[in-house]
Amino acid sequence: MAENDELYWRETYFILFPQKRRPTLKQVSTALANANCRFQIENPSSDPAGLIESLLVESPEDHAAVEISYEVGDAIIEQNLAWAKELREDLAPNQLQELIIADARLDVAHFERMAASNGVVSEDAVHDEFADPEDDYDMLDPTCLLTVVETLASLTGGLTFDPSSGEILA
Repeated sequence: MAENDELYWRETYFILFPQKRRPTLKQVSTALANANCRFQIENPSSDPAGLIESLLVESPEDHAAVEISYEVGDAIIEQNLAWAKELREDLAPNQLQELIIADARLDVAHFERMAASNGVVSEDAVHDEFADPEDDYDMLDPTCLLTVVETLASLTGGLTFDPSSGEILA
């Protein structure tokens, strides 16, 4: 992975849970290392008690990075209650209850790592208007995101919410 690579945001998922289940930075780092030994953990940050604040997970073979940050507060509670109201017909009772009591979340932002252009356009980079648009995303592998989300949901006992679809993921 080159030093001048750039990260491009693709999507964000939320892991919703009660703040009393907030994991330590050590628990998160260990769980992620166990989930995929090739993950590179960077910029780890915790509060004075050792609880996670944020970290960056790099996965060079997936051309991806995932930024994890802890959020808590009235805005999170209000948003979760609004989602609970919207989704009450679609959720199982236990999921609805979990969503209602969730007062914290981990934001999981997924980024694609691409080589920086430095203003130089190579012949390979010229867009082909007849090419399949999916080809533009061939390098990005969602394995990193899916592994991180699954690991964090398991660690916190939380719900995974995809704000772009407005759905709780199983």
